[in-house]
Amino acid sequence: MTHLVVQAPVLADADLSHLQTLVQARRDIDLAPHALRMTDVRDDAETRAAVKTYCTEAGIDWAFVEPGARLKDWKVLAMDMDSTLISIECIDEIADMAGLKAQVSAITEAAMRGEITDFKDSLRRRVALLRGLPLDALQQVYIERLKLNPGAERLVSTARDMGVKTLLVSGGFTWFTGRLKERLNLDAAYANTLSVDAQGRLTGDVDGDILDAQAKADHLVAFAKLHGALPSQAIAMGDGANDLTMMGVAGLSVAYHAKPVVRDQATRSINVCGLDSALNWFEDTAGR
Repeated sequence: MTHLVVQAPVLADADLSHLQTLVQARRDIDLAPHALRMTDVRDDAETRAAVKTYCTEAGIDWAFVEPGARLKDWKVLAMDMDSTLISIECIDEIADMAGLKAQVSAITEAAMRGEITDFKDSLRRRVALLRGLPLDALQQVYIERLKLNPGAERLVSTARDMGVKTLLVSGGFTWFTGRLKERLNLDAAYANTLSVDAQGRLTGDVDGDILDAQAKADHLVAFAKLHGALPSQAIAMGDGANDLTMMGVAGLSVAYHAKPVVRDQATRSINVCGLDSALNWFEDTAGR
């Protein structure tokens, strides 16, 4: 039988009662404050659709999970950086240093919604606008604006404790992914490299090939192989259209506070809770 895990900043009794009736749960298990597992629930298309509709309107995260599922049975956790592991889009904040945030963020948003299908071109256009900015601007963004999303450290450290290898793969920039790799003790991190001139200013170009959606997927597959795993043994988390190819090759795809196009294609979504709420899907990490 299937279980249903529901989570929210506040779980109202009325909402729980409605869901329990809807799925005809056999019993409830408290997992953590504001997280509950309903066991042996109805699992048909009609019920799933009804749960999705109700939880979306009520501001509740939900996931139909298999009994006995354990995080340690997965081998890889792959994450996007901007707006997934961290709360900002780094390129937009760098552009703000040049007074160009509105112009750059409009391109970023369109690309993440899937309205711009050529990510490489969109990135080149945005990076070109950064020409002449000093590297100090990136340092300022990192210190003053870059924040981990809620639950990031707990998710990563717990995954590591369970023997899961961690991968950060981003269409953003190595200047940030490298620092996050060290900060969170990640196993690997890949991103694009901004070109810098002799005076320590951005040239408006990217060095080497641009890491796009396909490259993200390729890195996940190669990283999994390096650690003796199949892509089907990987969890991939992202928020934008550029993550969909990577998420598509993973065994479990998670849309985190994502664009609709991503939520519609992901295995599961986290819409209102933090990254660490994913731990409550697994019986060996629930409530940790």
